[in-house]
Amino acid sequence: MELNKYIDHTLLKPTATFDDIEKLCHEADIYKFFSVCVNGAYIHLAKELLRDSEVAICGVVGFPLGAMSGKSKVYEAEQSIEDGADEIDMVINIGGLKSGKHSEVLQEISFIRNVLKRHTLKVIIETCYLTDLEKTTACKIAIDAGADFIKTSTGFGTGGATYSDIKLMKKAINGKAKLKASGGIKDYNTAKEYIDLGVDRIGTSNGIRIVKKINL
Repeated sequence: MELNKYIDHTLLKPTATFDDIEKLCHEADIYKFFSVCVNGAYIHLAKELLRDSEVAICGVVGFPLGAMSGKSKVYEAEQSIEDGADEIDMVINIGGLKSGKHSEVLQEISFIRNVLKRHTLKVIIETCYLTDLEKTTACKIAIDAGADFIKTSTGFGTGGATYSDIKLMKKAINGKAKLKASGGIKDYNTAKEYIDLGVDRIGTSNGIRIVKKINL
């Protein structure tokens, strides 16, 4: 199993510097991670640093709250692609989902899907704030809107990925999308367990520890 190809090597801290992003990209190139995941301000830099690499660029949209307007998210997605992103991880309107505004949530995701065209769309549902029924509903909405992946968490909420959530989400998507687990995945055994449960991608800032099979 090539664990490195499951990993989105992630740095989304507000204090991340340009030097930090350069280090992230250098690490991703050395370990051949699937992608680097960065905030929009750093997509152009990451693309330039990895121009001769197979490492993909993943940009976040509506991050981390998901509560900005749909038009703002669409513009952010467009700009991210223009700057060189290959993939987009977007946060749903969590409050909209919890308010039962399912058609509005679906429409927002659909608009971004249309902007991205062939680019990969991962939809973050932020499981820590949802009931099991809301998690299932969110997965189904994202699939109907054309998501390629459903992602558990931003890593900025009250909790990250859990095994139970992945099992629930796997049942909800029924093979119609892929799964990305993120938030709190810090060592080899944890990452391996998620992969064994059917996760196709892992978002983590601990990718090097994971591929070196180091445990906490």
